[in-house]
Amino acid sequence: MPNGDDHPSPGRRDYFAGVARDALSATRQLVSGLRTALLALLVLVLLVLCALTAPLGVGLLAAPAALRALHGLAGLERARLARFGPEVVAPEPPPTAARAALRDPATRRELRWLGRHVVAGLPLGLLGFWLPILAVRDLLFPLYWRFVPADATATSIGIGSSTSWPDAVAVALLGVGWVAIVLGLGPAMARAQAGPGRRLLTAGPETDLSLRIAELTATRAAALDAHNAELRRIERALHDGTQNRIVSVTVLLGAARRMVARDPDGAQELLERAQSAAEQALADLRAVSRSILPPVLSDRGLAGALTGLAAECAVPCHVDVDVPGRCAASVEATAYFVVAEALTNIAKHSGATRATVTARLAGGRLLFTVDDDGQGGARALAETPGDGGPGTGSGLAGIRRRVAAHDGTFRLTSPPGGPTTLEVDLPCGS
Repeated sequence: MPNGDDHPSPGRRDYFAGVARDALSATRQLVSGLRTALLALLVLVLLVLCALTAPLGVGLLAAPAALRALHGLAGLERARLARFGPEVVAPEPPPTAARAALRDPATRRELRWLGRHVVAGLPLGLLGFWLPILAVRDLLFPLYWRFVPADATATSIGIGSSTSWPDAVAVALLGVGWVAIVLGLGPAMARAQAGPGRRLLTAGPETDLSLRIAELTATRAAALDAHNAELRRIERALHDGTQNRIVSVTVLLGAARRMVARDPDGAQELLERAQSAAEQALADLRAVSRSILPPVLSDRGLAGALTGLAAECAVPCHVDVDVPGRCAASVEATAYFVVAEALTNIAKHSGATRATVTARLAGGRLLFTVDDDGQGGARALAETPGDGGPGTGSGLAGIRRRVAAHDGTFRLTSPPGGPTTLEVDLPCGS
């Protein structure tokens, strides 16, 4: 009888597929970085020649062209990095005059990046280019080893020869090792190659004020959108639910008043229906008020509220909360609704067997994390906000808006095969 473990589970298949996709993306990133690294070598040689010939005057004449080449290459690198990750914000256009460029912080950072990209990015790009070729060459060696001359080197590293099938299989095992290196180290190599560019080519401290203004403008817009969405949700809840029930209560009471004299039994039935509708309207009002600011936060604090959410979750959930003080009510409400939405998504979509909620208060900021061991693959921008959950919309897009409205940070890590980790950092307020 076949064992259920003879075939990989869907979760394992998704995991291995995710590893392969990450390795392929890393290889593409390393190869594209090899191109900019080769260009960086040429630009570096040009700048060195300009510096050496500056006393003769030739270098000063060629310096603007060399600086334009440097700035153009930095822009090309920013565009390359944006294809494989977050956008690298460019600073104001740097100068091309030699003296002004030497005083310009952005140009100095570009020069530091240029040297690092040549020293580290070029070797990493060469490895990203050659390792897959070596892996394919050695893996396929058993297919053509008989056609290789007897005195030729069998392996891709230039040692050994092959005169038998065991030798050919040994070469193929070396190919398996190359594949393991590509899968295991490829993403780390790509991050190491891209790291200097992401640190040095982004807008520096001199542009922080303008960037902060733009960030606060976007945050204010997100807060207004979240507020408007909340008002629309409350209006729909009151109009479609509570108002209709109160209207039905009024109609039933009017009918009962007219029937009380001629048909007491019918009037009694109408009064019972009116009472039931009034009770339902009261329940609707309580639900709306709880969705604005849950009373459990006031009664039990954030730790008790999150524990209650975990207890109601369909997936076993562990809660670890270390928040000795109280945050602003709006911050605690945001944390409550974010965790509620995250646990709802875990129960509905993740296929997880366990979840964990942690919360910490450190440095005047509320840090909390929700993670699970599900199948992963969540995308923060893939879901559109809805109206089914509490707050300003359900879904991960709704979580993003809530966090942005408080000038907080949101990060979601959810590779195919899992696990999924949602991290939120909110200013605690007072």
